[in-house]
Amino acid sequence: MMKSSFNKCFSSSTNSSQFFTLFFFFTLSLTALILVSCWNHSPNISPFFVSWKWKGEENSSSIAPYGSHDGEKLNTNFKHKGANKKNLRDHKYTKLERIESKLVKARYSIKEASKIRNSTSIQHDQDYVPHGPIYRNANAFHRSYLEMEKMFKIFVYEEGEPPMFHNGPSKDIYSTEGLFIHEMQMGRHYHTNDPNEAFVYFLPFSVVMMVQYIYVPGAYDRNSIGLSINDYIQIISHKYPFWNQSLGHDHFMVSCHDWGPIASAYVDNLFNNSIRVLCNANTSEGFNPTKDVPYPEVFLKTGELTGLLEGYPPSQRTTLAFFAGHLHGHIRYLLLKTWKNKDQDVQVYDEIPEDVSYHSKLKSSKFCLCPSGYEVASHRLTEAIYSECVPVLISDNYVPPFSDVLNWKAFSVQIDVKDIPNIKKILMGISQRKYLKMQRRVKQVQRHFVPNVPPKRFDVFHMTIHSIWLRRLNIHIHDDDQSY
Repeated sequence: MMKSSFNKCFSSSTNSSQFFTLFFFFTLSLTALILVSCWNHSPNISPFFVSWKWKGEENSSSIAPYGSHDGEKLNTNFKHKGANKKNLRDHKYTKLERIESKLVKARYSIKEASKIRNSTSIQHDQDYVPHGPIYRNANAFHRSYLEMEKMFKIFVYEEGEPPMFHNGPSKDIYSTEGLFIHEMQMGRHYHTNDPNEAFVYFLPFSVVMMVQYIYVPGAYDRNSIGLSINDYIQIISHKYPFWNQSLGHDHFMVSCHDWGPIASAYVDNLFNNSIRVLCNANTSEGFNPTKDVPYPEVFLKTGELTGLLEGYPPSQRTTLAFFAGHLHGHIRYLLLKTWKNKDQDVQVYDEIPEDVSYHSKLKSSKFCLCPSGYEVASHRLTEAIYSECVPVLISDNYVPPFSDVLNWKAFSVQIDVKDIPNIKKILMGISQRKYLKMQRRVKQVQRHFVPNVPPKRFDVFHMTIHSIWLRRLNIHIHDDDQSY
């Protein structure tokens, strides 16, 4: 029955001709659809329109720009609205689109490098090749660093007068803030005078200097600082298009002062959108690791950069753990209460004896305790690394510097606050073999925390720029009206 029905349907030559005609046009249409699909998604044709999967890609915002009076909405997402309105061949790229195109290529290059999991980077480098377990992925980091060196450009706003703008302290515990601002002013690395070719924009104000010049000592009111920052954003948002174009997502500030996070909160988009480079990287106070950058605190008593790196070999490290510091917050209170004058293996001081050298203790101890004070950051972290002493982080809600590329578990110990009474037990439980590995890794990671003038590749300045570069890679900015 089925066979005869089949033959009946195709017994006529006319019916057969109609069938093959329909089949031909169906095949032709399907082929055209496939070609169009390949054209629209080929990275060799137009990488700007390729949607690579990247962290945060699903997030977008649509809010009124700062300082805008027309209520126009902007998006900061990964899909270009004009892409489906123009023929790709006729599309004329804006400068912003060309920047985004470069970032797409860089993301893809880093993604491919991350798939190679061997311990040594496949990239050639005459200075230094990242390798080993101190990195989350040495290949991805190295490829990202090289891409940054090749294309990253930063524009520094010229508005604002010293000392609160374009200036910062170069010594004491806030020295890294001043050194960074100074280096950006010098323009030796990543600097561009053309804001249209910049990937990010630096807001060159110093919270430390604002505290010194406009804050009334002892006053609870910090509005003078916040209002100064708010006024500054108002000025640049009306003079330039870039703040409103991105709602601050591609702008960054740097602050090592404890009040940096509070000061940034006076401008919503500065706090919520911009890249905040902060020593006080406290997630309980709004620090967001996906967009903000943790910054190492370095104590330069005189401002001198020489003689920072020195430590005794492991055979001469006779003290198990060491800490010296004033009572400063509840974590130090618990540490001092539990260990002060209690044990020669775990030596904890609020006032170090006159006959004891602080730096000698750092160099002769196996582990250096780095508890948070009132704020999460402490210069003891970098002091431990400089002294080749394995740092022991005791904190809540702290994001360590450069933790997007560094594997802190490989060269440090992290102890919960509740385990302060168990410090000796925890550290004694680390075998000598494991300790020696960690100590060697501390020495290897030193290069990433050392300040240099002028900066050297892979040092604290370049690592900070790299962290900013990673955050910029994580967003996509476009101008709807195509006007610049």
